[in-house]
Amino acid sequence: MATTMDSHDGSTQDQPFHIEQHGIDFIPDSERWATPRNIGAMWAGTSINVEYFVYGALLMAFGFSFKTALSLIIIGNLSFFLLGLASLQGPEAGTTAFTISRAAFGLRGSRLVSFFNWITQLGFETEGLILIVGAAIVLTQMAGVHVSSPLKVVFIIVAAAIQAVLPFLGHATMVKVLRALIIPFGAIFILLAFFDLKHGSASFKGSPYANWELYTAGLAFVFALSGLGWTECGNDYTRYIPRDAKKGAIVGWIFLGTAVPEIVLMVLGALTFTFLAKGGVVPQNPFSLLYQQHFIPTWVVVAFLIFSIVQLFGINSLDLYSSGVSVQAMGIRLKRYQAVVMDSVIACLLTIWAMFQDSFFLYMQEFVGVIILWIAPWFGIYITDWILRKYRYHAQELQRTDRAGLYFGGAGGVNWNAIVAFVVGVVTATVSFSKAPPPSNFPFHWMTPISNHFGSLCAATPVKGVCSAGWYGGADFSVPTGVIVAGLVYFLLDKATGYVAQQVTRQASLESSH
Repeated sequence: MATTMDSHDGSTQDQPFHIEQHGIDFIPDSERWATPRNIGAMWAGTSINVEYFVYGALLMAFGFSFKTALSLIIIGNLSFFLLGLASLQGPEAGTTAFTISRAAFGLRGSRLVSFFNWITQLGFETEGLILIVGAAIVLTQMAGVHVSSPLKVVFIIVAAAIQAVLPFLGHATMVKVLRALIIPFGAIFILLAFFDLKHGSASFKGSPYANWELYTAGLAFVFALSGLGWTECGNDYTRYIPRDAKKGAIVGWIFLGTAVPEIVLMVLGALTFTFLAKGGVVPQNPFSLLYQQHFIPTWVVVAFLIFSIVQLFGINSLDLYSSGVSVQAMGIRLKRYQAVVMDSVIACLLTIWAMFQDSFFLYMQEFVGVIILWIAPWFGIYITDWILRKYRYHAQELQRTDRAGLYFGGAGGVNWNAIVAFVVGVVTATVSFSKAPPPSNFPFHWMTPISNHFGSLCAATPVKGVCSAGWYGGADFSVPTGVIVAGLVYFLLDKATGYVAQQVTRQASLESSH
């Protein structure tokens, strides 16, 4: 009979369908049960989901032609190589991403970026709940039942309670369940692809105002919602991989499990947009596009929505798991599963608020901005620090919280090199960011000094505050500037102060003494 370790479904402290006891603590070698393929399968289980189908439709709502959107989807999803790179530290350090961030930011400095990550994960959880409830609403309407506001609130509360189950149980449970979901969800999307190929139009032209500046905004949109937007979570799962695992295998399996299915699903969403979206606009509830249409049979829509709800619960489990360990990394003394409960309640309240706003697209526009403006600089600093350390950490020292710890930081537990670089990166990303809405759909446009240099607001006189002829978007360089500037500033400050070199020397001394 195979043991738990042989089955690669968990370890003695992290078994499927039991409450995981690990938080941000070090995972010992005896508990490293996962393989790169396991983690790739887990990511595939989350990637074959309806969120990316919706993202493809939202991308088309910018005003792009199908062929332009296709190029954006392919190029944007190459950013999953970044997720692979940001998953290589876990096997070495044996802990989560924002515990590892103590090396660059210091013990207390890392709490700042942990807070940003917590907010981001809450945003993803809220997005997932919005879509879960949206699918439930359409199913209820198809059954002939009117969905009142109180009933929407009931749906949200029930969904928030259900979504907490998987992350409450832990890592091994999520790996096992998400891996099992790959085949059924793959089958339902293949079925949907049949109708997309039958009715979709690859020659869809889009808006004549979709210029190169808007293209850069669309690319930033895809980057943020694909590989870049997941980089802060990668090591939360690879920490269960043995440290001698091949780095190429980790990057390869993660890329295969994420980029490939997400490209396919975003393309399906874009194709669906070409024949279901009326006036080139995605409604407040994206799933309402499937209601009262004659292209896709009712039974297919029902099956698709049911599968979507189940899968969305699965992907929200990753967000809740990472938000839970981020709460611990902030220094808040809660067990991981207690943090999951707390975050579920907060996400429930945020979803109730968001469900009664005007537009899901508007929510996503605002949320993408939050993701880009902090994750891009954090990633630049995180990877630069890893390279400066020659890809090595002292795992036990990362767990220390006393002033004598190797990674405590400088004055007050803060490495000011990282904080200064982070602030510079955030400011640079902000002034390079352009929120480019779809044509004739939004009454405002945010363009910053750099993006404003590359575009103009409107091609015609606004009518009731909305551009009647379309939008000229400013160019968006927020992702490359955020990553490169923050990483470069951190590198230069570190070379000037010798901060990392001193820690590397001290680390070598600690290792030689054991």
